Amino acid sequence: MGKEQSKRIQTSILNGIERKVLVWLAERQPRWVVSDTLTFVGFLGSVIIALGYILTNLDYRWLWLASLGFVINWYGDSLDGSVARVRKTQRPVYGFYIDHTMDVINEIFMLVGVGLSMLMRFDIAMLILVMYLALTINVDTNAHLKNEFKLTYGGFGPTEFRILVIIVNTLFIFIRPLREFVADITLFGHSISLSAMDIFGIAVLAILTIIYIATVASDARGYAKADPMPERKD
Repeated sequence: MGKEQSKRIQTSILNGIERKVLVWLAERQPRWVVSDTLTFVGFLGSVIIALGYILTNLDYRWLWLASLGFVINWYGDSLDGSVARVRKTQRPVYGFYIDHTMDVINEIFMLVGVGLSMLMRFDIAMLILVMYLALTINVDTNAHLKNEFKLTYGGFGPTEFRILVIIVNTLFIFIRPLREFVADITLFGHSISLSAMDIFGIAVLAILTIIYIATVASDARGYAKADPMPERKD
């Protein structure tokens, strides 16, 4: 079965630096801070992200809270496994289940939050969530079938994505024309207004879709070679 000890494929831009930082932090955590504590911190970060985005309906400066939530989420989500590895307290089956379950829950909170904000259309946010879940299922399937857990694509992983979103949030806070930008388009006879964040979301959705299609096609070819069609016996 897929477990936490599946080979982790991390080739992101910041992976080398991040790994050293996480080990340094893990070695300095109080003894009462265990992996489950940090997993909860990561979940708390996702709730703060959602709250920050929803509160932008009152004032766009709540984006600072959403950005803080991404930092908190990174701290808990990235450090829970590092603490277990540093202390040699890994629980492969339990850890795998909790980690991947909470990843999905965290993403649901984040994307529902941004979808309920003034920044992005709810349907676009939900399409991003659907594509993220599709990628998650594929990653978990590969962890089960070939003990391979791929965390990055094209040098981009969860940490790089968090940083990108924080940068985008900051740009929206300081650049008024970006917040006020609206593009009116006609799609299948319906007029649709898109904000700058909608366009960013569509770009993210397109990238995730391309990654998913390319990954599934590659995996399918690999599994077809590993599990060839049996010869017919007439």
